[in-house]
Amino acid sequence: MQYTSLGRTGLQVSRLCLGTMNYGPHAPEADAHKQMDKAHELGINFFDTADVYGWKKGEGLTEKIIGTWFAQGGGRRERTIIATKVYGDMDLDAGDLTMKRGISAVKIRRACEASLKRLQTDYIDLYQMHHISRDTPWDETWEAYETLVRQGKVIYAGSSNFAGWNIAQANETAKKRNYLGLVTEQSKYSLMSRTIELEVMPACEAYGLGVIPWSPLESGLLGGALEKLKEGRRAQEGNQKRIEKERPRLEAWEALCREFGEKPADVALAWMLHNPVITAPIIGPRTIEQLIGSVRATEIKLSDDQLKAIDKIFPGPKGPSDEGVSDWHQQRAPEAYAW
Repeated sequence: MQYTSLGRTGLQVSRLCLGTMNYGPHAPEADAHKQMDKAHELGINFFDTADVYGWKKGEGLTEKIIGTWFAQGGGRRERTIIATKVYGDMDLDAGDLTMKRGISAVKIRRACEASLKRLQTDYIDLYQMHHISRDTPWDETWEAYETLVRQGKVIYAGSSNFAGWNIAQANETAKKRNYLGLVTEQSKYSLMSRTIELEVMPACEAYGLGVIPWSPLESGLLGGALEKLKEGRRAQEGNQKRIEKERPRLEAWEALCREFGEKPADVALAWMLHNPVITAPIIGPRTIEQLIGSVRATEIKLSDDQLKAIDKIFPGPKGPSDEGVSDWHQQRAPEAYAW
């Protein structure tokens, strides 16, 4: 396994981040524990979760599953960089207004205490805001984070689903407070969803945030969806119509990966990993076999010509080109749409 810095920090994390959103709804506790053990065996030390995962409002089911795994000991907690999130509705009581969506100081404090209890740990390595809260002043949010840092309950702050302007505003305010501010941004990013190259990635590069892409395989579409259909396997729920709509591009994509001699999922992840702004894409394997196979992505080195060939199939915000683009910097605003 390869490792890199978490954004501009000195913390080393694996180039793949284990996503845990399936734990509970799709993977029972025993299977989840086996998968996390295997991740450690493979050298993956970076795990991502959120208080809302498990999708039973206010219960934090996925965090609880990770907590029972940590409780088994054997260095499981010490060897794991755990990232969780705050923002979503976590009110068990409809009248408990402070636990509804948002990142007020009260919500951050209460949500953090609840996550710590469910995770059965006394600190969170990376505490991420799951969404921007436009109604909360940054001074209030940062004061809450600074308190948690002083108490030893949170180490680093991260964002998720922020715009470039949100990142700039957050870190400029943090700078005035002599606080480290955001060190990561978790965004939707894949070959089929490249909008963040316009403003978000440039902001992350400028402020030293590591990008943690979620849905890097576009809900499985980039993982050999057509080949799997040929083998008689069903597409992920809701993907069938999109597969048909994207069939020409997916056919070209899977043919190109065969030409490379690699699996589509591995090439899609390797395409991300060539970019130094990316810390680690989040993988959500459903099986141990998929987890083991994903490590291959860290070993693939794509040439400039291969990157251009990929871009011709899945162009960035600037649009298609005859030659293809290998450097994402050419997709930044305003050049992507002006000059």
